[in-house]
Amino acid sequence: MDSLTKAVQLAQQEKRRAGGAGRAMVPAEITYTQTRSVDLYPGWLHQNHVLTAESRDDAVQAYKVLRTQVSQRMRANGWRTLGITSPKRSEGKTLTAINLSISLALEANHTVLLVDADLRQPSIHTYLGLEVENGLREYLLGALPVEEILIHPNIRRMVVLPGSGPVPSSSELLVSPVMMALVQQVKRRYPMRLCIFDLPPVLSSDDVLAFAPYLDSMLLVAEEGKTIRAELARSAELIQGSNHNLMGTVLNRSAEQGSL
Repeated sequence: MDSLTKAVQLAQQEKRRAGGAGRAMVPAEITYTQTRSVDLYPGWLHQNHVLTAESRDDAVQAYKVLRTQVSQRMRANGWRTLGITSPKRSEGKTLTAINLSISLALEANHTVLLVDADLRQPSIHTYLGLEVENGLREYLLGALPVEEILIHPNIRRMVVLPGSGPVPSSSELLVSPVMMALVQQVKRRYPMRLCIFDLPPVLSSDDVLAFAPYLDSMLLVAEEGKTIRAELARSAELIQGSNHNLMGTVLNRSAEQGSL
């Protein structure tokens, strides 16, 4: 039994001893024994607009608002998995997935797993400055167990399942039995974990439509001044056709960012 499982069980026991009152808490400090821990470089994060607990960017507050809306909605519905996509590329979906995950991880009542499920063009590791040899691709192809791929980027209560390189048959892998088992594992193994999946753009392939039914909810990212209204409407229509729990739309690069 690894340390995170023990921590979750201890937290549940403590909640039961308290008579079930209040909200369960995840320990502020978690020791990762199997997951590789790495340090992130603040300068690189700042250059790539990745926010941390120490960031003083105006966007921090916007992500806190988004975090509260997302966590409240997921908690109220018992949702554990959230997919993030956009109509097309370069509209801010990956950065939104990263910053939302970091903001969620700062809350003390759950842990966060950020999965780079954009198998066509994985980029989370680039934004975070992580050196990655193996990722989700290798796990889905049966080359490595997931425990050897996970990375703890020294952000409290957050773990990353990175991507490594592009996969031609991405939609087939996303709905493969191995991927389905992974989704069920991350939902059941840690009852206090939220799982964020960075997905490909919805209009660029059938990946999102194939995978969305297996997620609890979806979030659509648009960029002000770039996303075409008709493309946004079509994307929302397609997502709602495959996953009825479209949580809302995030308007990127706008003062309204974070509104659902």
